[in-house]
Amino acid sequence: MKKLPLKVALLLTVFLTSASVFAQDFQGKAYYQSKITMDMEGIGGPDASPERKKQIAERMKSFLEKEYVLTFNQAESIYKEEEKLAAPGGGRGFGGFGASLTGGPKYKNVKTKEVITDQEFFGKKFLIVDELKNLEWKMGTETKQIGQYTCFKATATTTSDAFDFSVFRRRGRGGRGNDREESTKEKDSTKREVKDKTKDSETKAPKTIEVVAWYSPQIPVNQGPDGYWGLPGLILEVNADRTTILCTKIVLNPEEKEAIDKPKKGDEVTQAEYNDIVTKKMKEMQELRGGRGGRGGGRGRN
Repeated sequence: MKKLPLKVALLLTVFLTSASVFAQDFQGKAYYQSKITMDMEGIGGPDASPERKKQIAERMKSFLEKEYVLTFNQAESIYKEEEKLAAPGGGRGFGGFGASLTGGPKYKNVKTKEVITDQEFFGKKFLIVDELKNLEWKMGTETKQIGQYTCFKATATTTSDAFDFSVFRRRGRGGRGNDREESTKEKDSTKREVKDKTKDSETKAPKTIEVVAWYSPQIPVNQGPDGYWGLPGLILEVNADRTTILCTKIVLNPEEKEAIDKPKKGDEVTQAEYNDIVTKKMKEMQELRGGRGGRGGGRGRN
């Protein structure tokens, strides 16, 4: 068996010692900010002005930047988005999908290895039920301070099973003044590109990503935000592909404890089945948009 570095061995000792102090009815709350970065270079098409690109980026901000609360105990946790008023015109990224794709709470049980996500898609509720993915963490000795907590670095390689919207990014339309023949050719080309990307999204291998996590053994639970877990301390920061999740506040043993209940309403599916449902709907809407001159969702203007 490979000998652990002294620093890692010491932090594991801290974890085990602290864990014995935490009572069985222990509960905590961790508040996180999540941000997804996207390549905005082609946003709005090749003829979009800087002002137009900025407007679109602002509309997508509510989709890409969110705040969450993780309520946890020794075995269970529930990860919920904090509710807040939507900005006018916000949440309509990806051709209106932001308004039709509503993420609910995510339940994890690190003992039974169960993960259940409440998801609403175009008004229909789903329960995404799967086995909690094991990450083979590589424990490092690098540390940094997050708030009042000393955190240690850990890395892992995993595959992303979340739906990848990037395969459906619209290709920018050509400039005005193109003749009808050029416009028709471009539309046909765009349709073929969408179909090819849809086919690829359904058949290609899952994307492999590198995950960097920072956890604190001062809070000795195997919990973390979203689907991350399995380290000897609460995970306070995650960097994975284009997503960064950072803890901004921690409350241990709040006076009013919250029930950590499994989501129960919705059609039960696996993550793979849910991705397939979304893919087919995206394909349908892309084809509809292509048949109506490029306007998303088929909605007319007054």
